[in-house]
Amino acid sequence: QVQLVESGGGLVQAGGSLRLPCAASTSIFSRNPMGWYRQAPGKQRELVASITTSGNTNYADSVKGRFTISRANANTVYLQMNNLKPEDTAVYYCNTLINSLLYWGQGTQVTVSS
Repeated sequence: QVQLVESGGGLVQAGGSLRLPCAASTSIFSRNPMGWYRQAPGKQRELVASITTSGNTNYADSVKGRFTISRANANTVYLQMNNLKPEDTAVYYCNTLINSLLYWGQGTQVTVSS
């Protein structure tokens, strides 16, 4: 059973930065794609950024140029978030796809004050 654990969330002022790590219980990120999603109150969960096994990245239009997804090693993927805006406030989740099964972490809260 793969476990994903997000951390690094918190309260930050608009214009600030946070880095969210996603740690896996096994070395999976070199063999499986992963993504960062977020869910704001009353809204559907949305894709923020993703990275393939070959390192190709994809971003939501709302975060392009501000967020960066990167793979530190086979166990850890980061989401670097710069120039944060109040509309970035949400619970952030990482996930990965293994053998057609999606695995999710428990999420980490990011709150951006104006």
